[in-house]
Formats: sequence, structure tokens, C-alpha cells
Amino acid sequence: MTDLTNETKLRVLVVDDHSTLAELLTGALDRESDLASIGHATTGATGVAMFAELRPDVVLMDLHLPDMDGFAASAQIVAMDPRARVIVLTAHVTAAAVAKATSSGVCGFISKDGHFADLLRTIRTAKPGSLAVDPLLVSHLVNHPPTAKRALERPLSERELSVLVRMAEGTHVTGIARELRISNHTCRGHIKRVLSKLGAHSQLEAVITAVRIGLIKITDEPGRAAALEGAQTLRREVDRGMSAPV
Repeated sequence: MTDLTNETKLRVLVVDDHSTLAELLTGALDRESDLASIGHATTGATGVAMFAELRPDVVLMDLHLPDMDGFAASAQIVAMDPRARVIVLTAHVTAAAVAKATSSGVCGFISKDGHFADLLRTIRTAKPGSLAVDPLLVSHLVNHPPTAKRALERPLSERELSVLVRMAEGTHVTGIARELRISNHTCRGHIKRVLSKLGAHSQLEAVITAVRIGLIKITDEPGRAAALEGAQTLRREVDRGMSAPV
């Protein structure tokens, strides 16, 4: 009798030069009812070749490989197939690494020190064209002393500030629009202007830039990834149904 469940499992390729860690990871993946490890590569070049041959649903890519960094290998895979879902794993994070994550085409950037449940959730939900970032990585970056607060050449409006803080909290465009009682189209317009004013190419880059210049700050409050100066006032206005200019 054919095991039809195998046809619906997410097939995962692991690329990591640490054999013991890779074996533990593949074993853990195989214990999940909806996941199946299909191979293990120890170099970036081998990982790219195995992707071309096996066409996995998801690639777990170590950032530090002996022949190239994980972003370079990921970029080759995404160039081969723009629909590829590549999640990069790292034990050490830098601002440069986060910047590369936003431009390399990966759809996840996860800490090796994080919870396995978070990795599983990312494997199951990450989508091409988006970037899921482990909160541990963002926290590591933004909790360092920010650069001196500076004014933007084009200051954000109150509405744009309100959108920015929700972006930092990880709220999707639909959720932001619902909270602010505006259309998705209008919300996307605000996000586009926020990115433009901050000189950012992605929402993640915009949030990190905003933290670095002292515009927002990250808190440890459950359910709140970021707090904005004056954000409580803005939230009270929204809760009372007051409309701000759009």
C-alpha cells in the first residue's frame, strides 16, 4: 500500500558543514509528521547542486560554509528558481548579515540559538518574496546602543509613524490596515513612503534603521516588538476611533 502522506510532506534539504548538528536536525525534522529531510550537503556548491537535482520544498542553509557564505549559495538557488524557499541559520548575527538577508532572496533568517518550534513554524509558513526574521536576531541588533538620534530630511507623518511601529511589531499589512481602519491599498502606500523616507529597501531594513537613529525602540513587553515615542497617544486615538490624516 502506498503511503500517500509522503506526497504531501514538505521536503527539506539541509546545508551545513557540521555533520553532527546536521544529523540531529534531519532526525528531528523526520520526526515531524508533515516534514521529511531529503539530503544533507556540507558545502554551498554541493547544496546548490543538490537543490538542482532534488528540488526540495525548503532549504535550511547554514550562514558559514567552507566554500562560500550561505547568502551566496542561497542567491544561486533563488536565481535558479525564484519560488525557492531558503531559510538561513546563523549562530552569530551582524547588521551586515541582516542587510544581506534582505537582498539575497531568502525567506527566513533564523538563530541557531532559538527554539526549535520557531524554526518549524518558519519552515511551514515562510513564503518566497517575504522575509521571516527570528526575533532573537532583531533584538540582538537593536538592543545595542543606537546611533545619535537625527532628524529625517523628510519627517514621517503621524500616520506613517503609527504604521512603522506596527511594522516593528511584525503586524502584516492587513492587520495594520484593520487596526488603523484604513484600506490595504492605503496602508501599502504608507509603507512605501516610510521605506522611501528611511532609505530602506524592505520593512525589516526600515525598522532597523528607525531603531538605529532613535526613532523607535524595542521593548521586552509580551506582544509588543516595538514602542514608539508618542505611540501610546497614537494608539489611544485609534482606539477612540479618531481619524488621522491619510
